[in-house]
Amino acid sequence: MTENKTALAGAEVPVGDKVRFLSDPGIYSHGPAEVEIVETHMSWVFLAGPKVFKLKKPVHYDFLDFSTLEKRAVAVRDEVDLNRRLAAEVYAVPRPLVMGPEGRLSLDAPGGQVVEWLVEMRRLPEARNLERMIGAGELTPAHIGQVAGVLQGFYRALPPAEIVPEDYAAQFAAEFAKTHAVLTDPALALGAPELDAALDAYDRAYAQARPLLLRRAEEGQVVEGHGDLRPEHVFLTDPPVIIDCLEFNRALRLVDPLDEIAFLGMECAKLGPEWVAGALCRGLGAALGDPPPVLAEFYWRYRALLRARLALLHLVVQPERTPWKWRPQARGYVALSCRPEFMRPPPEGR
Repeated sequence: MTENKTALAGAEVPVGDKVRFLSDPGIYSHGPAEVEIVETHMSWVFLAGPKVFKLKKPVHYDFLDFSTLEKRAVAVRDEVDLNRRLAAEVYAVPRPLVMGPEGRLSLDAPGGQVVEWLVEMRRLPEARNLERMIGAGELTPAHIGQVAGVLQGFYRALPPAEIVPEDYAAQFAAEFAKTHAVLTDPALALGAPELDAALDAYDRAYAQARPLLLRRAEEGQVVEGHGDLRPEHVFLTDPPVIIDCLEFNRALRLVDPLDEIAFLGMECAKLGPEWVAGALCRGLGAALGDPPPVLAEFYWRYRALLRARLALLHLVVQPERTPWKWRPQARGYVALSCRPEFMRPPPEGR
């Protein structure tokens, strides 16, 4: 997989040729009627009947490097291995895309030169996606109880991450400095009426939470978790499965489970149901290490303002793509940061 000739072969096949090849229903042995293509910031995803194939783009950013075939091969392997922790039956072995002796691309031909590595997955029912179920008004507390059960087992099985407590606490200050700069940049004209209050509230919350952050790291509460726990990655099948772990940057996967739960609950609240975060906290119980409410509410504020920052940055990184979308979304996250009470578990019996 790492021989020079393999890397050369991968470089010699234009990305457009790979995309066109994988877009053709006729190249798949299982015979899908059509192939739907979804382009993301980092990949092309090919929905081919009951299977999904993901092709990573040869991109290089500050937080990831997919610029060579070898690096993409490692990322594909890591994506499969890490995601099997929460979706064992969904992820197949890495799939090679090869160039045969006759110069044709193939997924199934024996031999040939590997020119790319693909993530192969079983396609999940889109109607059972947590985001879709919220939109359809079908989400119930029983569903969230099932998700909490899966996550409880997941977090309890993870060993503590090796992390310096001071570094763990300091990362929030460093990231928030970037968030503050973006949200207050006059050129981006956020125009959120709650912004000053939200930023001041975050500063107070961090001052209260910092000793607790140090203690969480010292007590081994920071683990190598999912890293991108959003509603669109949760499927309420039987049992629930959670996909799309953040595979390309281990540092971003080193999290306090409570932080991940705040993230998921906050994203659900943005879609409508404000009770999800508290229900998850109650459902996970001891797996979260019995944290004080002030810490849960800090994570909520941090995640909401971070998401506001990332929304606004679309106006800088990709100004031509849906520019009308990002300021309203960022304002919504700023407003949501002021509602950390949603992290409180509901009373028993509710």
